[in-house]
This record gives sequence, structure tokens and C-alpha cells, in this order.
Amino acid sequence: MNSQSISFIGGGNMAQSLITGLVEAGHDAGHLTASDPIAAQRKAIGGLGATAVEDNQHAITGANVVVLAVKPQVLGAVLKKLAFEPDQLIISICAGVPIASIAGWTSEEQPIVRCMPNIPALLRAGITALHANPQTDPKQREIAEQVLAAVGQTIWVDAEATLDAVTAISGSGPAYFFYLMEAMVRAGEALGLEPEVASQLTIETAYGAARMARETSTSPATLRVNVTSPGGTTERALKVLDEYHTDQHIVDAIKQAAQRAHELAIEFGQS
Repeated sequence: MNSQSISFIGGGNMAQSLITGLVEAGHDAGHLTASDPIAAQRKAIGGLGATAVEDNQHAITGANVVVLAVKPQVLGAVLKKLAFEPDQLIISICAGVPIASIAGWTSEEQPIVRCMPNIPALLRAGITALHANPQTDPKQREIAEQVLAAVGQTIWVDAEATLDAVTAISGSGPAYFFYLMEAMVRAGEALGLEPEVASQLTIETAYGAARMARETSTSPATLRVNVTSPGGTTERALKVLDEYHTDQHIVDAIKQAAQRAHELAIEFGQS
């Protein structure tokens, strides 16, 4: 893939993270271009070794791959002004915008891969779900996966509609963990810990628990049972969470996030 010419429309944080990841993976920075109307963003892109331009059409002309990295509510207005080549692969990381809308603003025959990354991609520790339209050939699917793998793990979904669930789980997911961490820090402070001590204990505990879940073949449910001794402190805490039906509230909250993702897809697709 190193010979592929990749252009980004939008040079914000996610585009910069992708560019950094691609360069670190060995992609020739000379084959990377990004357009952005903001001079500071272009300067940042140039600092990564990529070519920075102001004009979107200039950026995409001759590119093998075009990554859409603008705000979803302006994507339609941006794409309607551009002329794409029929064989250019479009990779969209614009949350919520359906492939049908992107094809309507470009071409019905355009190969398009819609992606849902999450915020840890900024640290190249994200996970991205991808869905391709039928016009995308196997080689282009491979290229799309390699591009997004520059910022973390990747997973393909067969049905585009399931990206609403992906958005609710992994797209919004970091905020759920941050919410729990906030509460744990507050509890630590209420129990007499210094704020920095409560924060460090919470963050390192979250990191360690995530590593255990990721690096062992044990399910989260079993891991929870393993750390819960009968009559112990963990059991006492979990009983309180069960009394308030916390698990069901979490399920309901994530369902609402998925519903909102569906609503936004309709809204952004009408730009």
C-alpha cells in the first residue's frame, strides 16, 4: 500500500492521527496530502511530512484514495463541489453519514467504505468498524483496512445499519468509561484520598482491567466473578449496583445512543 496516493479532505485531529500512523507504519509521506481551510491545520499537516493544501479539488486530483474527514453536517456541501474519478476509493470517517448519501453526492458507482472510528484513535489505540459498498473490490477493502489500522484495531460489519450499534458501543463507549472513572475518583475523594491519588488509582485500575479483558480468553463476566469473593468488599459494592439495576440502565442508555445515531444518519444524509 506504500505506493498508494492518499488524500484527506479535512486536516483535523483524526486526519493528523491517521497520517502519523501511516508514516510510522512505513507509508511514504510524499504520497500523503491533506486539504484544510485553516492555516494552522495545514501547518500541522506539513509538520508531519505530508503535503498540505487549501483547495479540496487540488488535494484529491490524482489520488488513489480519498479520506473524508470533515464534520458530517458539512460533508454534503463539500462533496457537491468536487469531481471524483470513477476508480477513486472514498473512505469516510464522518460519523453518521450513510453510504447512499455519499454516493448521491459523488457517483452511484463510486467505491465507498464507511468507517466508525473512536476517540482513542488519536493515540493510535482505537477500534474502527468498516462497511464497504458493492462497488468496492477486495483490493480496495484491503487498502481501507490498512489505512484505519494505522490508528488501532479494525473490524468489518456486513450490514451498514449495524454501524448505529457500533457508534453506540465503541464510538460513544469511551465516554461511558470516563463517566464511571469520574464517579470512582469522586468516591475516593469522599473517602479521604487526595484527588491525585484517587485519580491515579482509578486510571491504573481501569487500564489493568482492560488489559486483563483484552489479553486473556476469559469473559468479562467470569473476570468479575473471579474478583468477587463471597462476603467481601466487591460483593457488597456490586449488590448496590444490582439493587439500582445499573446493568439494565447501561443497556437502555446504549440503546438510546444507537437510536440517536440512526436519527443523525437521516439528518446528515439530507445535507
